[in-house]
Amino acid sequence: MVTQARGSIFRRTDGKYFIYVPTRLVEDTGFPLTIGESATKIMIKFKPGVKKLILEKI
Repeated sequence: MVTQARGSIFRRTDGKYFIYVPTRLVEDTGFPLTIGESATKIMIKFKPGVKKLILEKI
């Protein structure tokens, strides 16, 4: 079971930011979100001063 992997966040030239989540993490049977064939809507949250992001399916 893959429960962690290194991803990245980057800024495109058009100013949009993207978070890359590695395939092996998302495709693991234990991954908590079900991803459809196209984009899946998520809520991204954080607490100031805490270096963590929380991702939840909407």
